[in-house]
This record gives sequence, C-alpha cells and structure tokens, in this order.
Amino acid sequence: MSSTTTTTTSTTVFKTGVQYGFFFDQSRCTGCHACSVACKSWNLVNAGPVKWNRHFEWETGTFPNLTINQLFAPCYHCATPVCVGVANGAMFKEPLYGAVLIDPNLATSGDLKTAWEMCPYGAIVFDSDAPNSNASKCTMCIDRLSQNLLPSCVLSCPQRALDFGPLSDLQATYGTKNQQLTGMPDPSATNPSVVFKPTLPMPQYVPYDASVALPLLAQRGTLPPFFTSTSDVTGAPQNIVGRNSLNMKAASTDELMETTRNDEG
Repeated sequence: MSSTTTTTTSTTVFKTGVQYGFFFDQSRCTGCHACSVACKSWNLVNAGPVKWNRHFEWETGTFPNLTINQLFAPCYHCATPVCVGVANGAMFKEPLYGAVLIDPNLATSGDLKTAWEMCPYGAIVFDSDAPNSNASKCTMCIDRLSQNLLPSCVLSCPQRALDFGPLSDLQATYGTKNQQLTGMPDPSATNPSVVFKPTLPMPQYVPYDASVALPLLAQRGTLPPFFTSTSDVTGAPQNIVGRNSLNMKAASTDELMETTRNDEG
C-alpha cells in the first residue's frame, strides 16, 4: 500500500493501509477452543457448523512417541487470495488492514462454493450442505479494529498463544519463514498473513529405553500379555485413531463438526 495513516488510543495503535495478520504459537495452545467460542460470541454466530474460527486437533505417531497437534484456523487473509479471483466480485481484499471479506450484496452461493474450493484452508463456511446454503467467514474482526480493539479470538486466549498486528511487525518479532505447520497446505500460492511457531519435540526428562519398557508393559502376571510384539503398539493401524491427520477442507457440515470437535468438553 502506498499510503499509511496511524490511529491511536490509550491502549492500541493501529497502522492502516498495511497488511495485518495473526501469530499462533502451537507450543502454547492447549486446545481449549476459547478463541472459537469468543469468535461466535462477538459475531453473534449460532452454535453449529458456521465456524469462522475453526480449531483442529489431531494425533500423529504412536506410543511412546505420540504428538497431539493443535491448529488455530480463522481466515488467514492471504496477501494473494486465490478465492477473490474466482468469486465474480463476491469477495474482495479490504485496503486498510488487508482483510479478505465477502460482499453480501454480490455474493451468491455458487460463487462462494467455487471460492471455497480454491481456498486451500477452507476458510469459507456454510450453514448447511444445501445448494443455496449461506456462506460466511472470518472478518479479521474489522469492526473491532476500527475501534482500536484487538480481534476477539486474540484477547480470549488464556495461554497467550495468539498475537495480532501488522504482518511485518509479527515477522520481525517471531520470524519470517513460518507460514506453515506440519500437515498444512503449501503457502506459496496464497501467502497467508500468519506466522506460526511450531511445537518442538518433547524432551525426554526421564530417560528410558522403549525397547525394554514396552515388553515389561505387556506383562500381566499369570494373565496373557496385553500384546505379544512391540509392533502391535508402535505400528498401530491408521484407522484406530479417529483423527490422525489434518483435514481443513471438510466435505460436509457433519465432517466439519467432527474435525473441529473439542474432545475435552
């Protein structure tokens, strides 16, 4: 953007005319879904599949090297949004903060379904699977930004896993290379306005030899062992875990609800 202005309050300074974005620290996230709840609350979105801020949780690996992955997934308001170019004017790149928005006066369900198909992150959500379903998405809380307030999701995070601001500032603070976490789509085509901090491998505070520990865990005294080969545990079949990979493009509203479910209640 060629022009830049600054607005100030006692708590927040927003530079307009630049690209804003999110920061997500995967290592801090506990999967509490507070960000998703705050998003629905502020935007008066009913319970159900209309989730402007989706949260994904999935497992990778097997015992004793198991990882629970978390992902904060609003719209990442890409610098080069492929959705905008196929929506026949129904979507646009807002010039002050760089938000990708839907124009309700021009939007049709067909155009927005095409835009959803192009978006690698599935950021547009629908209220049903019907052909004429209503579409909506994360707005970057642009109404809050105009009041010099942070997005509701960022303020709600109890673990301080989220940050928001000019993308260049986030990159200066957290790094410029992290636009993708393991399992996510390639960011090169869309340039999402987000910086990620991935979870580092868990350190082994109590050293142990898994090849020794697993056979011991299999034993049950006079009862038959839990398993006869360690490969029964370390080589568990893929379908034994309900969510063993990241799926950001649910094929139906039921699938969206399943993939963004909070198992901890």
